[in-house]
Amino acid sequence: MTTEIEKFTPEDFKTGQILVFDKPLEWTSFQLVNKVRWLIRKSCGIKKIKVGHAGTLDPLATGVLVICTGKFTKKIPELQGTEKEYTGTFTLGATTPSYDMETEVNKTFETTHIAEEDLDGAALQLTGEIEQTPPVFSALKKDGKRLYEYARKGEDVKLESRPVTIHKFEVDAPRFPEVDFRIVCSKGTYIRSMANDFGIALGSGAYLSSLKRTRVGEFTIEEALDLQSFEKLLPSA
Repeated sequence: MTTEIEKFTPEDFKTGQILVFDKPLEWTSFQLVNKVRWLIRKSCGIKKIKVGHAGTLDPLATGVLVICTGKFTKKIPELQGTEKEYTGTFTLGATTPSYDMETEVNKTFETTHIAEEDLDGAALQLTGEIEQTPPVFSALKKDGKRLYEYARKGEDVKLESRPVTIHKFEVDAPRFPEVDFRIVCSKGTYIRSMANDFGIALGSGAYLSSLKRTRVGEFTIEEALDLQSFEKLLPSA
């Protein structure tokens, strides 16, 4: 547990550390990795150090981002394959091209026909092994280009669905048409696509309006560091 260590040493980072961060809102995962690398190099007087993350979080999401240093970067593929847990909010009655708030609403839908039991039924319909189509606004590559590059140019691209496993999908709607959720899922699951599919299952539309990753494998949000806390654990250069 990184929070139990009084101070890191330069050798700690070279040998390898698994650091659990709470990614700030509007930061990319790459920005956080770069900041952590810069802080380590500055405080430890290290010219070069391997630093990488074990699973991207979108800029509009917060929560657990696992960052590995030194020799522990070899553990990244294993960590990427672990179970994930998310909480957040879907907004019913509208869709966006990105399936979240990155883009403006492009269609609106009725929600008056949706009852509380329908929400549970839609969640159950999307639980288990399902086929999911990734959002076109994503970093997946097709023909050597990121999907979002096609999307931002307005170019059509055919996307293939792929299997993912949704272990748990719980919903609550005290602020309907906003629906709070908790999802436990396999590697490769897009929660934005879950929002879109949830709206379709309800005969309406939906987009992701907030997202927090609360767990990656055994690493939880309760143990996650912010940058200020991390800096206090660093030695002076």
